[in-house]
Amino acid sequence: MKLATVAIDGRTTWGIVEGETFFDVGVVLKARYADLKAAIGAALAGVADAKASATTVPTSKVTWLPVIPNPDKILCVGLNYETHRKETGRAEVEHPTIFSRYANSQTGHLQPIVRPRVSTHLDFEGELAVIIGKAGRYISRADAMNHVVGYSCYNDGSIRDFQRHTHQFTPGKNFPDTGAFGPWMMTPDELGPLDELKLQTRLNGQVMQEARIKQMIFDIPRQIEYCSTFTRLEPGDVIVSGTPGGVGSRREPPLWMKPGDVVEIEVERLGVLRNAITDEA
Repeated sequence: MKLATVAIDGRTTWGIVEGETFFDVGVVLKARYADLKAAIGAALAGVADAKASATTVPTSKVTWLPVIPNPDKILCVGLNYETHRKETGRAEVEHPTIFSRYANSQTGHLQPIVRPRVSTHLDFEGELAVIIGKAGRYISRADAMNHVVGYSCYNDGSIRDFQRHTHQFTPGKNFPDTGAFGPWMMTPDELGPLDELKLQTRLNGQVMQEARIKQMIFDIPRQIEYCSTFTRLEPGDVIVSGTPGGVGSRREPPLWMKPGDVVEIEVERLGVLRNAITDEA
């Protein structure tokens, strides 16, 4: 299944996406689940069956919201492709580099990524998002994939000068409407094997970043194992799994996203996340 959170005429709901059609399952199951995160917490029980009773809307008529607008945690993995580690000059490490995003830093597919008034150093980072379906602590690598409910595209938009104020990444990673998430999540049974999938970032149609998922330094089971050691992973949590080399800040001269630009993150077989850049009002 492909599942998304959207707004229809100002009303937030969630449901199933098939082709150009959105099935409003959220209305059918509103007595059971407040939102998509709640349905994930119940292992999506009844969701597929509810499609038969759902009203439909063309996807052209919905406003896409972040797939999980209200995750308990967004954990991001830094420097997780060798090409990106090398372009930053960072040393090799034994453990994943983890930082956090806040839910209100996110935006949806076809919604603007907002360049804040305090900086022009807005950079792109195309990534695969991993959505947790089953809670757990001290999850083993062998069991890790049993805790995954789906995958999505993510643009970990970064305000680089604020990111580099100190050794901590948090400020540059949490400006409102900079982390794009969507359009939907796809369940593992539909997406299939991950390793050979291509991840690509395009800016105004030009390829900026490209890698295969198998090129991650720390694979998804290792990320889940490590993160679940220091925190309890909850249904609806998001692990943003890292970006390849080619980010704008490491180009000569640096390439910053500006109003009018269009950035696309594509994960093969999964979908395309597209956002235009605007300035903060």
